[in-house]
Amino acid sequence: MTRPHRSPAIRTTAALLAIGAALTFVGCAKDSPEDNALPPVIVDITKIDGSTVQVAEGNVVDFTGDDKTFTDWTAKIQDPEIVEFTPGKDDGSAQFNPGLDALSVGETEVTLDNSTSGDSVTFTVEVTEPVD
Repeated sequence: MTRPHRSPAIRTTAALLAIGAALTFVGCAKDSPEDNALPPVIVDITKIDGSTVQVAEGNVVDFTGDDKTFTDWTAKIQDPEIVEFTPGKDDGSAQFNPGLDALSVGETEVTLDNSTSGDSVTFTVEVTEPVD
């Protein structure tokens, strides 16, 4: 029995299909830790005074509830090793709420002050072990 001669076009097509299939399976591989990012902890800044906010290490807290003076909040953080403040901003194309980055496991008191409205809130942030 003789084998039929395959043209270079058929061999090329077969090779491309095999590569495409291999890449498809690579896309099905287990997600990397970066792909499993947690959603931010969203907190209404008008309701946070006197409360405790829990957030996993490596995650963020997003402060909502102030659509007018969100860029005017500043923070005093008792232990800046635990959380870091990110001010609100408006870059002309998008608005970004103020927030906190959870840097390390622990607990700290945070006071947010708004220079325009005169509002001030004080609360505790508890940074927990990251979720696997």
